[in-house]
Amino acid sequence: MPKGPAPLSLFSELYAALRRNWPHYLAEAGGLALFIIGASLLTIVLEHPNSPLHQWLVAQGAGKLGRRIPLGMGMGLVIVALVYNPWGKKSGAHLNPSVTLAFWQLGHMKWPDACWYVVAQAVGSVTAALGLGLVLGDYYAHMSVHFITTKPGPGGPAVAFAAEFVISFGLMWLLLLALHSARLQPVTGWLVGGLLMVYIIVEAPLSGMSLNPFRTLSAAVVAGDYTALWVYLLAPTAAMCLATALFQRFYRHPDQPPTSARPPQYPDLSAGGVRAESLSPEFPQRGKGGAQ
Repeated sequence: MPKGPAPLSLFSELYAALRRNWPHYLAEAGGLALFIIGASLLTIVLEHPNSPLHQWLVAQGAGKLGRRIPLGMGMGLVIVALVYNPWGKKSGAHLNPSVTLAFWQLGHMKWPDACWYVVAQAVGSVTAALGLGLVLGDYYAHMSVHFITTKPGPGGPAVAFAAEFVISFGLMWLLLLALHSARLQPVTGWLVGGLLMVYIIVEAPLSGMSLNPFRTLSAAVVAGDYTALWVYLLAPTAAMCLATALFQRFYRHPDQPPTSARPPQYPDLSAGGVRAESLSPEFPQRGKGGAQ
């Protein structure tokens, strides 16, 4: 029977990738850490009862929906800033292990890079959450904020799972469409930020609006509360993998796609003098006979 790669070979590939691409992994860790920090600070400002902005909004008659609108707008802008800053452009600003696994599934990431992306995202998110717990103390722990944990709404875990699955599928489908379009690729970050805003405003009451296993895991770790964690680990990952598989099955390339319409390779090595396109396999083209 054929033997798989030796463990030493696997370790060597991981080590070589780390030496070569560690700035990209650092960018992913920092990006998700900043996302957690942004979400936490915005939630405190809008929800903590001692916050002047919270008090003013309540005095104006703004309920939970009224406070989710500025939260959604703020988080949408945070995403845009993370995507379009130089470090975000370098790593692709996945900021989500489910997104990383989807790009590996597409063949636009090598497996060592995907592994390090996921490790970096985990370290960045958990470190940020623990650091905020130490610095913000009672403000972060207050029941109105509760470490920005995500929990199922009144419908319970089943409804939360369905909601997370739907919004994760929608996000991944939009992301793939945008990245494979010469017209939409430059505004992908704005599209994702806008969709995130809508999700926070509309879907949050059902599941807390996670979309990201590590966004929920980091909050659970610092809170010591792992209620329905399986929902937020499984639903986004399964949904994004399914969206990617269906996209591969049904997406049709134009006959002669422009270079700008090709999906990028992650990590983006163009900053190092190597063109990303030269390292990236073409997105699977499909003819009448299926995948080629």
